[in-house]
Amino acid sequence: MKRILSILALLLFITSCDDGKLTVDAIDFSSVAAQKCSDKDLIYKIKDSEMLFIEIPDATFTENQTAVGVPYEVALSSTVKVTYRKYASTVTSLNICGTVPDATPNLVEQWVATNGTVQITATAIKTPTATNNGTRISGYRYYIVFKNITFVKPSGTQQYDTFVFGNYTKPTIPLAFGFDNQVEKSSCTTDNRIFNFNGSEAFVLDVSDYPTLFANAVTTTPRTALIDANHKLSYILFNNAVTNSYFCTTLPPPTPTISQQWEAEAGVAATSGIIEVSTSTFGSSSFQHTIHFKKVSLQKGNSDFSLGDDYIFGSFVTP
Repeated sequence: MKRILSILALLLFITSCDDGKLTVDAIDFSSVAAQKCSDKDLIYKIKDSEMLFIEIPDATFTENQTAVGVPYEVALSSTVKVTYRKYASTVTSLNICGTVPDATPNLVEQWVATNGTVQITATAIKTPTATNNGTRISGYRYYIVFKNITFVKPSGTQQYDTFVFGNYTKPTIPLAFGFDNQVEKSSCTTDNRIFNFNGSEAFVLDVSDYPTLFANAVTTTPRTALIDANHKLSYILFNNAVTNSYFCTTLPPPTPTISQQWEAEAGVAATSGIIEVSTSTFGSSSFQHTIHFKKVSLQKGNSDFSLGDDYIFGSFVTP
């Protein structure tokens, strides 16, 4: 009798330990790369017969790096959903992407998140330029974590204070920088503006001390100035082609509209953000001014990239 009671007690202890919850390790996708369906706003991870995916608008992933320690959050809703699935055998993207997902293998179990928050930390991916130690942003890496998420599953509910989904990488359209080395001085306004443009992009330098920085006198050593409130450099990307007349107005015209604008970071003496101007004779009665940017970085929001150690803005001629 005692033996039977002992066995019953052991069985009771075992069943009392099974509260219907799965450990985090049971649906661990940390070693799996995230992918996106080409035909829908859905990011997924597949591991053998398991799948974890997020239905989320692509616009959620903004092209702007988050400040350190300040991720942005999106609550689960009718347009933001998290689902875990277990299949009878190995699955592929065909089971989730496409207008009509593949019906095989059979779905064994599904968990659907009913509440929680998707927390996203964005980091710019910087690619080195071929020369001069510059960088360009080629994409963004989004580190995704689920906070206070509750899954409804066949055997009950499963809750996590923190569940790491992992990284999702999204490429960005690279800034063209398709300029030649011939810049222009704005001749139709009174402002001191030197600019270059090509198609829908423009590079604009506004200086308040134009007569000094671009004096008609040959230089033996370059004249220099720092990027600051009086020496502003902007890279502007428009939604349509821009023309010379755009730069002839003090206030920007309504069209074309600006889609991106990057501003040069303030310079530090003898260190960064340096404008360098060399002047030489051009023909018998003119002067050519050549502009270099030394260790200049451009910033938009929390994202930035470097033009490099020495970037040639270009030259223009004055009589």
